[in-house]
Amino acid sequence: MPRKRATIREVAQATGLSPAAVSYALRGLQVSEETKERVRAAAAELGYEADPIARALASGRTGMIGLLCGSLEDLWQQSLAVGISRGLREKDRYSLILDAFGDPARERAVAQQLRDQRVDGMIVQPIDPAAAFWPELCESLPVIAVGDSIAGTAGEVVFDNRRGVTLALEHLRALGHHRIAVLTPTRASTPDRPADVHVMAEAERLGLDIQVATSPHGLADATAVAHDILAAKEPSAVFCFADSIAYGVYAAAQELGLSIPGDVSVMGYDNHPMSGLLTPGLTTVDWGIDGIVRAAVRLMAAAADGGTRRRHVVQAPALRERGSVARASALR
Repeated sequence: MPRKRATIREVAQATGLSPAAVSYALRGLQVSEETKERVRAAAAELGYEADPIARALASGRTGMIGLLCGSLEDLWQQSLAVGISRGLREKDRYSLILDAFGDPARERAVAQQLRDQRVDGMIVQPIDPAAAFWPELCESLPVIAVGDSIAGTAGEVVFDNRRGVTLALEHLRALGHHRIAVLTPTRASTPDRPADVHVMAEAERLGLDIQVATSPHGLADATAVAHDILAAKEPSAVFCFADSIAYGVYAAAQELGLSIPGDVSVMGYDNHPMSGLLTPGLTTVDWGIDGIVRAAVRLMAAAADGGTRRRHVVQAPALRERGSVARASALR
């Protein structure tokens, strides 16, 4: 016969404490470290496991955090989701990971669905940070934004996109590139995302001829978009707002018999681990994903625990030079 689940009263009897004190100790609240260790040891010996439903009813919390990704076709966002999920688990929380598929309308629907499912909070890498629904949603649960700022959030880990775009375009210009194709996942319906705004402003400042095209993150779609860009043989360099999109440029160049960087230079924007394994390695902008994960998890845990102080973390970029960018004078 299976062993009967131990109760909190049995743990209380074993430790000489009240059930309320045991409950506090198991949750790490209002008791000494010695008491916490004594209670946890007794609970482990008795095989006590907290009933998640009972805990949720008693505390008003589910222990679940919604993690809304803009597009999980983006390999970097996959890595971010894995890192945040692990970080939340270390804080005794679970993540419910959902994908907006790069669609602003789906992003809104999924965000509202997470709210209705009573998650304790939400971490989001927004597709449309200026969407009108965000402030109202942020009033109903703690939201942490990653990447771009959203009005009304409990905290945010924002990328210094102005600096990131400047690093990329100044690097290309210093090597003689003036006609540059920019591939972005941003749709026409969300034209005011900071990175896209900055790229046009910096292009004007630097005197660059910029051609902007929208590209999905998926390899096949990104390859098709890049194929059309490269076939025209106009830009000397392609700057991609995601390394996943840059992988499509590599594939298109191979299809067209073009060499990187001999015929065209390619640059990414997030330093996914695969980028260093390509031949040649992809020059890209590194946002320090480990730091982003730590900050997002820390802010979310504090907000979910009732913290009211809004925290703003700015993630600085760094240029990672590899072999995919050459001087324009040496091209073709």
